[in-house]
Amino acid sequence: QAQLVESGGGLVQAGASLRLTCEVSSHTSPISLAWFRQAPGKEREFVAGISWLRGITGYAASVKGRFTISTDDAKTTVYLQMNNLEPEDTALYYCAAFRGATTAQSMRDRRLYNYWGQGTQVTVSS
Repeated sequence: QAQLVESGGGLVQAGASLRLTCEVSSHTSPISLAWFRQAPGKEREFVAGISWLRGITGYAASVKGRFTISTDDAKTTVYLQMNNLEPEDTALYYCAAFRGATTAQSMRDRRLYNYWGQGTQVTVSS
C-alpha cells in the first residue's frame, strides 16, 4: 500500500514560485502520480499528472505554462514546480497515486486514484 507525504507549501505573494514535493513510499510499479487541489467551498480539481506510461504529462488549462510536474527515476518522489503564482492558485494541494498507467485523459479523474496524501497548503496573496 503506497503512502504519500506532501511538503513545500507556504504563503507567498503573487508572481512568486514554490516547489511542492511528494514522497511516495511502499509502492510497486507501475504507478502514475498526480497533483490535485481544493480551494474552500470548491471541489477537488486536477492540476497536473504524470503517467507511468512513457512519462506522459498533463496539465489543467489554468496552470499550463506555469506549473511543471516531474518525478525521480524510481518514482519515489514527485514534484510540482509552480511559477508565477496567482491568488487563484490558493488551495490545499494533494498528491495522488494510481497503481497502473494513466492516459492523458484518465489522469484527470480523481476517482481513479487509489492513494492520497494529507495535503499541503498554498496561499498566494495579491
